[in-house]
Amino acid sequence: SGVYAATMGKVFGRSILEMDGDEHHAYRSILQQAFTRGAMARWEEEVVRPLVERMVDGFADRGRADLVRELLFPFPVRVIAALLGLPEDDIDEFHRLAVELIGVSVDWDRAVAASATLRDYLAGILAERRRRPAEDMISVLATAEHDGQRLTDDEIFAFCRLLLPAGAETTYRSSSNLLFGLLSHPDQLDALRADPGLTGAAIEEGIRWEPPLLLISRTTLRDTEVCGVEIPAGASVVCNLGAANHDPARWPDPERFDITRERRPHIGFAHGAHVCLGMHLARMETRVALATLFDRLPGLRFDPDAPPPYITGRIFRSPPRLDVAWG
Repeated sequence: SGVYAATMGKVFGRSILEMDGDEHHAYRSILQQAFTRGAMARWEEEVVRPLVERMVDGFADRGRADLVRELLFPFPVRVIAALLGLPEDDIDEFHRLAVELIGVSVDWDRAVAASATLRDYLAGILAERRRRPAEDMISVLATAEHDGQRLTDDEIFAFCRLLLPAGAETTYRSSSNLLFGLLSHPDQLDALRADPGLTGAAIEEGIRWEPPLLLISRTTLRDTEVCGVEIPAGASVVCNLGAANHDPARWPDPERFDITRERRPHIGFAHGAHVCLGMHLARMETRVALATLFDRLPGLRFDPDAPPPYITGRIFRSPPRLDVAWG
């Protein structure tokens, strides 16, 4: 995974994204302490659900909204800000810097500047948490250890910055893709409303059908062969998660969105040692968003007076807008 050091590492700092072997295992073992089952349950009730309900309250009486702009894009960033324990007054500025950092593929210089600003800002928060730990993720990262190893300040800053594209961007895109699929198939939307027990299957099918991130990169460590193609050591390999999730040898009629299809593990959260660390948080956020929307917006459907929505993107994929109506 070291291939990311020369690209993403320049912006986010040295993070778990570019580590392998024993180093990756030790670092991940520390970070996992911030994603316990108990913490997840507390975040749902104290952070995610109140935030989503408050945001939906802002447009529920209007009868129309762009769900991407008014909910799905902003709420995962605000969840991360809350989990980090940032002051409410800082959220808007944090969101602005997050958007600039996430936009690294569009404006490299702005992303680098945002990364430096975030580091300086987080340094003050981290110093305070080292003096007086609280019940937030930065406090956990500041005190967690594995076999006597603890995270340095720069490693904590790198992880906090990585949370933005890894946690916020992919979550907003995957939830947007799932809602696009459901709204495009009203019969499946009705089935899900009637049976909330289908929510888990719907979330997994949405990620299989339209993964928010299509590509990851790796460097081969030795000569190998894949599907009859020889790949030498040191070669750069681009792995297409989207293609794997649409492999007809594994998925019957793979282009079809179907929340009732037979459950099989997909690769939308990657696989193996680098499987997504925050996948349970992403699933929980999406589940809460769906439940709130279905509860507050009866008759949810695409807005017939708006341009038809579409999904786009060659690396990150999602609909730019989701104009909906209800009532």
